[in-house]
Amino acid sequence: MRRTYDSLLPMTLLFGLVGCDHVTKALAKSELQAQPPQQLIEPILKLRYVENTDVAFNLLRWVPAHVRAPLLVVVGALAIFALGALLVRGRVAGWGRLGLALVLAGALGNYADRLARGYVVDFIHVVHWPVFNVADILVTVGGALVLLQGLRRRQPTLA
Repeated sequence: MRRTYDSLLPMTLLFGLVGCDHVTKALAKSELQAQPPQQLIEPILKLRYVENTDVAFNLLRWVPAHVRAPLLVVVGALAIFALGALLVRGRVAGWGRLGLALVLAGALGNYADRLARGYVVDFIHVVHWPVFNVADILVTVGGALVLLQGLRRRQPTLA
């Protein structure tokens, strides 16, 4: 029973977060597409619709689009499979497990966008930073939690 609960909770969280990501992207597409950026907090934060065919920080801009698109689909599928396997096997505990669920939710959200549309919808723009979305926030926070869990395990004990 405990093992079922341990697997069910992250999966429920996972699907809820992917749903939130897609709802915000759908709202951004319907309300922001073909509109000027909407200021939220002058001059720091605005909502701005962007269709992203690359990865974070346009790291693959040098790869031709006809190679980049299938590459992102294949690598994305492998990453989602690996993250899912780590989460289901339960070998990661504590904050690391929550972190993995957040990273997987973000990866699934952006991957589904890429499969359905051929691009990822980004809409949150903080000054001096690339436009991003809820899935990107999930990946970042989740990655930080995994890192913190890893650092916590390696801390030397003081005698």
